[in-house]
Amino acid sequence: MRPYYEDGTVQIYHGDCREVLPVITFDVVVTDPPYGVGLEAKRAKQRGGSVSVRVGGYSFDDNSEYVLSVVVPVIKLCVDKAKAVALTPGTRSMWLYPPSEDVGCFFSAAGTGMGRWGFTCMQPILYYGSDPFLRTSQGARANSCGQTYPNDANHHGHPCAKPIRMIEWLVSRASLPGEVVLDPFMGSGTTLVAAKRLGNRAIGIELEERYCEIAAKRLAQGALDLFSEQRA
Repeated sequence: MRPYYEDGTVQIYHGDCREVLPVITFDVVVTDPPYGVGLEAKRAKQRGGSVSVRVGGYSFDDNSEYVLSVVVPVIKLCVDKAKAVALTPGTRSMWLYPPSEDVGCFFSAAGTGMGRWGFTCMQPILYYGSDPFLRTSQGARANSCGQTYPNDANHHGHPCAKPIRMIEWLVSRASLPGEVVLDPFMGSGTTLVAAKRLGNRAIGIELEERYCEIAAKRLAQGALDLFSEQRA
């Protein structure tokens, strides 16, 4: 299977991750899969008071049935093949996944959206496999991160992108330098950008070709632009 994009460090595959996973090798999985909440668009208030709208969604039905029938089996396969898996399941869908070795979170005192009991102030992280730092006798690290980074996610043409510094922290927490990081639900490629910025090799798989194109353009900008993007 030929990659949609490759640059010597990163590969992107356009297709169903269930078909691509058996023919690739990787060390660690870091991914932000669909949340199963019927996502179609998102409004976000920016610094300075302006409001941006990320219109879009997916070609499939973003519901709990999709998470159970597609996403969860993919994560189970990743857990079987990888040294470690770190994923952000969303608050409503986190109970659909198999029990994890540990649970962390991204915490934001200002809230990250509206839930059924008010403003949601954390985004959970599920950890599977072994902690790379404990595994290699490098000592313990925090399993969670406070939001001390700007939200630059609205600039990348995807309705559910994550800030680059958020995912960069997660990649650095779940992997060691030189390991191959896989994102089977790649979206606009934030995990790949973060991995490349950190000096890791990375593989992304994405069902929607328009997001493959966005990710390829982000990666093709080069190291200087990746640095600037991190600082945005």
